[in-house]
Amino acid sequence: MEPFIDNFWVFLGTAIIISLSGVMTPGPLFAASIAKGYTDKRAGVKIALGHGLVEFPLMAIIALSLGYVFENTAVRLAIGLVGGTLMIFLGSMMLRKRNSAVQDGSEYIPYDAITAGALTTSLNPYFLLWWATIGAWLIVNAQSFGAVAVIVFAIVHWSCDLGWYTLTSYTVFRTKHLWTPRIHRLVFQTCGVLMVAFGIYFVVGPAWDLVNSL
Repeated sequence: MEPFIDNFWVFLGTAIIISLSGVMTPGPLFAASIAKGYTDKRAGVKIALGHGLVEFPLMAIIALSLGYVFENTAVRLAIGLVGGTLMIFLGSMMLRKRNSAVQDGSEYIPYDAITAGALTTSLNPYFLLWWATIGAWLIVNAQSFGAVAVIVFAIVHWSCDLGWYTLTSYTVFRTKHLWTPRIHRLVFQTCGVLMVAFGIYFVVGPAWDLVNSL
């Protein structure tokens, strides 16, 4: 694959725009940042760290030319079934705890923020597919500028995650006193429903691709 941009700074700016467009799209990590941000203003930092524990090794694997594994239909189906099912479980936990949390401040996701970041990342099949396609494309282009450029790209990309989820959790923490119990339940019910919806989508998507390929 040939690089589509031959100027490193133009490439880096393009990579930032693409990264931000991905991270700012509502998804499981965003929902987790809202849920954890209610009790911890630094939850976004921790979630980004958990996210990085999965993302950095994956970027290294792709840089070593193993990204084609994730393009295999059977692999996508397995990832979708396992990841989607567990995502549905996380969403169900949020829905079940939405009422008790208003009363006693209990956690909405039964894991600490770092673990939540790692789980919602690793269980998201389309996170893997994004890296196997768009992400792999960016990494290959970064490699054309040398190994240092790949490292710079990885750090800059992750910094977009860090900035967005930190802003999200901090905003939720600072404005939570404005939330009535009804708004509180509505917000977290919405997050739970989103988790479940993403889980169903992650299961159905790869299965549908498999059916169409037969």
